[in-house]
Amino acid sequence: MSTLPVYAPFDRALIKEVPMHNAQEVQAVIDRAYGLYQDRTLWLEKYRRIEILEKIVVLMEERYDEIVFQSAQEGGKPLTDTRAEMDRAINGVKLAIQYVGQQGGKEIPMGQTAASVNRVAYTSREPIGVVASLSAFNHPINLIVHQTIPAIAVGSPVIIKPASATPLTCLLMQEVYTDAGLPEGWCTTVICDRGISEMLVTSLKVNFMSFIGSGKVGWSLRSKLAPGTRCALEHGGVAPVIVEPDADRSTMIPALAKGAFYHAGQVCVSVQRIYVHESILEEVVEELDEAARAMKVGDPLLVDTEVGPLIEPSEVDRVHAWVTEAKGRGAKIICGGEILSETCYPPTIVVNPPEEAKLSTEEVFGPVVCVYSYSDRNEAIRRANGLPYAFQASVYTKDLNVALDTVKKLNATAVMVNDHTAFRVDWMPFGGRDQSGLGIGSIPDSMHDMSREKMMVIKSVVL
Repeated sequence: MSTLPVYAPFDRALIKEVPMHNAQEVQAVIDRAYGLYQDRTLWLEKYRRIEILEKIVVLMEERYDEIVFQSAQEGGKPLTDTRAEMDRAINGVKLAIQYVGQQGGKEIPMGQTAASVNRVAYTSREPIGVVASLSAFNHPINLIVHQTIPAIAVGSPVIIKPASATPLTCLLMQEVYTDAGLPEGWCTTVICDRGISEMLVTSLKVNFMSFIGSGKVGWSLRSKLAPGTRCALEHGGVAPVIVEPDADRSTMIPALAKGAFYHAGQVCVSVQRIYVHESILEEVVEELDEAARAMKVGDPLLVDTEVGPLIEPSEVDRVHAWVTEAKGRGAKIICGGEILSETCYPPTIVVNPPEEAKLSTEEVFGPVVCVYSYSDRNEAIRRANGLPYAFQASVYTKDLNVALDTVKKLNATAVMVNDHTAFRVDWMPFGGRDQSGLGIGSIPDSMHDMSREKMMVIKSVVL
């Protein structure tokens, strides 16, 4: 049996070796999930699903510290931020419980034509079928909740493949689900390589695919979906921020530093491109520099660490190569810009990198933020909209008219006013547009996607 070694990102210490599933085992998982869905006598009643979800909440709270430690250890996110992620994950399960009762149908009017008289019609929602979820490494707790709990809530069997860098948190959550009373087969974790995982995408027995990860992989998987299989894709962005001269810097600077360097920038909506009016550029750069230099970089398991490691040493090398490229083409490095260790890169501020540099055109997914000067806001918006990626964006200003105009003109699924681009709560619509993704990934939206509508039309008999 082959195994997957799982390493701590900070010191590369081996945490555990996990058995991997082969193709036959993955096919058996798919077959079992499909069999559960096909036999409607085995479907979990709504009240039963609610009972299980309520128990999951209790068990997550009881095993809080264990799950947080496991996630921080294998994922590298600092403990403080991992605790915040855990709180969100627990709230996500509570949201699913809340929305189970709101998953209903509607009446379809009849009698408006002669052919439709003496008829009553209404819709209901039922599980979509087998859900295959392929997850990312950067939020090992909350992403698992977002990709499995909505399926459990609506009664769809779900198969979850965690990222190869962070499978242990998923396996721990699988234990929680089982201990909460979820019957075997309704949520199954598979640990396999990328080639075998494509079985989850190409299978005719899978009705819905949820993918979180790189755009290159996501769009490729979408092209391989079996006919009729629906999907939701969540990729990355190159999040822009517009800073007007009247911005409140006392609140803006801490928010931008957090939004840029949280989880070492390994977040799909991390602040990456800050367009600052030329009249305040020097002050903003100076204050952001001070905030960045004050952040402690290091071991994510220490309570005072603010910026942890990148997930792989190769990512440190890649990020540094991008910074070096920008510097070589005339960009100014204000702070950072040098490798700290095999696994850590410091918060880095780059001013006015060329528009064609990788830092300006691609998601850096590292602790690097670019600052650009502008004189005309509409020109800054044009530059912000100049990439094929569009996720979340933000604008800082005290002028409501300027804020509304900027929100209207920015190409984004969400625009924050006087807040950083990485703000999110789990009931709000969240997802990318254009090359940044497809569909919306909030708890209620995922529940909607993982179920489907059925209509009944009743013809009355006139006695």
